[in-house]
Amino acid sequence: PAQARAPAAPSAAVSAIDPRQSYPQGSYDELPADNMRKTIARRLTQSFNEVPHVPLTIECEIDALLALRKELNAKSPEGEGAYKISVNDFVLKASALALIQVPEANASWAGDAILRHKHADIGVAVAIDGGLITPIVWRAEEKGLATISAKVRDLAARARDRKLEPSEYQGGTFSVSNLGMFGITSFASVVNQPQGAIMSVGAGVQRPIVRDGAVAIATIMSITLTCDHRAVDGAIGAQFLQAFKGFIEQPVRMML
Repeated sequence: PAQARAPAAPSAAVSAIDPRQSYPQGSYDELPADNMRKTIARRLTQSFNEVPHVPLTIECEIDALLALRKELNAKSPEGEGAYKISVNDFVLKASALALIQVPEANASWAGDAILRHKHADIGVAVAIDGGLITPIVWRAEEKGLATISAKVRDLAARARDRKLEPSEYQGGTFSVSNLGMFGITSFASVVNQPQGAIMSVGAGVQRPIVRDGAVAIATIMSITLTCDHRAVDGAIGAQFLQAFKGFIEQPVRMML
C-alpha cells in the first residue's frame, strides 16, 4: 500500500496550529486572505523572527505645538494654496529633522554592513481595506509642513483607492504609525524591513505634571520607537528620541 505523506510544514506566515480545530463548525465565518493580507502576514512574521526589536518610549508635551498648529491653520488662504496641517505632519517633520541630526538612527542592516541613509524618507502607515500600506514622503527633511501635509493627504487617498505606484511605497528609511486618532495612548510597532526603526505615536492626553515644583496641566503625547538592534542600538535610539522631543516641544525650530 502507498505510504501516507506527512503534512507539509506551514509557511512562516501560517500558524503551526490551525485555529479551526479549536472551534465547532458553524461558529465562525471564514474570510479567505487575499494576496495583500498574505504578504503582510509573511513580511511581519519574517520581521518579528529576524529582527531583534528594541522598544524605547518617551513622552512629549505638545501644547506649544497645538498652539502653533492652530495659528498656522488660521492663516491658511482660501481656495488654491489652502492647507490644514495635522499633528502628524509635525511628527513627520520632526522625525525627518531628528534623523538628519542623529544620522546613526537613519540606518538599515544589510547583513555584512550598516547602510547609513543620506535623506529622511519617511513611510506613513495608512490603513486600507484588507491591510496596511506605508507610502513614503521622500526627502521629508527638505519639505515644509504645508508640503508634507499635502503630500500625505494625496498618498493616503491614492493608497485607499489602490492607485499608488510601487516606487511610492517601496523602500524608505523610517516609518511612522499614528493611532492617536483612535484614542490609543501607547503602543509599539513591528519594524518595517529593510528600515531600521519605526515610530508609534499615541494620542495627546491632558494630565497633571510637576513643573518648577508646582502642579500644572499639560497635553502629553507618548512616543515609542522600535529599533532594529542590529543597525540602531538603544543608545542611538535614545539620542534620536531626545532630538525628536526637542523639535516637538519647541516646534518653531522646525521652521528655521
